[in-house]
Amino acid sequence: MKKKKQQPWGILLSILLAIFFGSWVGESGMFLGIHIFPLLDILGKIFLNALTLVVVPLVFSSIVTGMSRIGGEEALGRLGLKMFSFYVGTSLIAILLGLFFVNLIGPGVGAVPPPLADPAALSRLQNISNSEHSPILQVLLTIVPSNIIKALSHGEMLGLIFFSLIFGYCISKIEDGPGTILKGFFNGIFQSMIRFTRIIMKFLPYGVFCLVAKVFMTTGIGSLKSVALFSATVLLGLITFMGIALPLLLNWIGKVNPVRHFKAMGPALITAFSTSSTSATLPITIDCVEKRAGVSNRICSLVVPLGTSLNMSGSALYECVAAMFIAQAYGIDLSFATQFLIVALSLITSMGVAGIPSASLVAILIILKVIGLPLEGIGLFLAVDRILDMCRTTVNVFSDSCCAVLVARSEGEKEVLAQDPE
Repeated sequence: MKKKKQQPWGILLSILLAIFFGSWVGESGMFLGIHIFPLLDILGKIFLNALTLVVVPLVFSSIVTGMSRIGGEEALGRLGLKMFSFYVGTSLIAILLGLFFVNLIGPGVGAVPPPLADPAALSRLQNISNSEHSPILQVLLTIVPSNIIKALSHGEMLGLIFFSLIFGYCISKIEDGPGTILKGFFNGIFQSMIRFTRIIMKFLPYGVFCLVAKVFMTTGIGSLKSVALFSATVLLGLITFMGIALPLLLNWIGKVNPVRHFKAMGPALITAFSTSSTSATLPITIDCVEKRAGVSNRICSLVVPLGTSLNMSGSALYECVAAMFIAQAYGIDLSFATQFLIVALSLITSMGVAGIPSASLVAILIILKVIGLPLEGIGLFLAVDRILDMCRTTVNVFSDSCCAVLVARSEGEKEVLAQDPE
């Protein structure tokens, strides 16, 4: 049975309606004697709670499943080392480009952020970088939790990620019987949480309407300036990464023609842009990498599927820019150590992002919670999230394909991009 693709038009329409409605009604608007702003505020928080609800089980099951698959002797050999080096390397380059442009442009400076549910939180937020117990030291204390159940219940994401990585690796090392059962169990949880997330995403147009309308009710049409700057910052980072950084890697390390690779990946890039889903694009990505770019099935069948889960370079860049944008909007001057923490979190959380539309919102919530930034801040850029999602998914797919080419070339494959694709 063919899966129905999620179309962006409903979300785009809800965004336009929210901008018009919020700017027209204003914060004091009423309907049938009911204040509209508090109603939208409650509905928006319910949607945020629903997104946050899936974070812990989704990240836990995703990392455990991934590590249990790749923790074996063969996967952690020479090929695995090269693969992960390219995954981490390309994602890190993307994040640093995003960090450079967001500091250079400062899209959140002067923006009017949504009001906080706890007004007293703002004074605490403004001292994030200067507190005696800086975030980087606080994070070091939470990486290894003393009680994993407590970490799960309190949503302590770094402790959860650390435990998941080690636990998943240990599953890969135990005997086949119990190991197979545990792999199946956590894969079942992962697949269930993916479906859970998709159910929540069905309500995305309504959640987006409430959150975006609330922003424009308090700030008016002036919000469009900061949103435009945010979009420009993200797009500039994505274009620089996809149009300059990755081609240079293909040319210098892979010794192949980047233009040929762009031609080879054409069908996959178009599909990625239209579906906003690396998972939905996976079959076409594999076909393009193997048949049009000339990468062997041995390399392609390992690197590309794993890259769909672990190599989200475009998403990593977006998460970093989004977190910095929210900090700028609330007037929080983040120290170098805190910005380094955002880079590390963007790298880690991007590896647990589900390959479905708008899944990066979940990863952004994780970063905001760890740093201590307000979750309400995502309302600042939800108006453009769908369009940017299409762009960053395209970059994710292209980055996966580049990693496959680089690994294949490092393994001595001579036929990779040896001629123009048909």
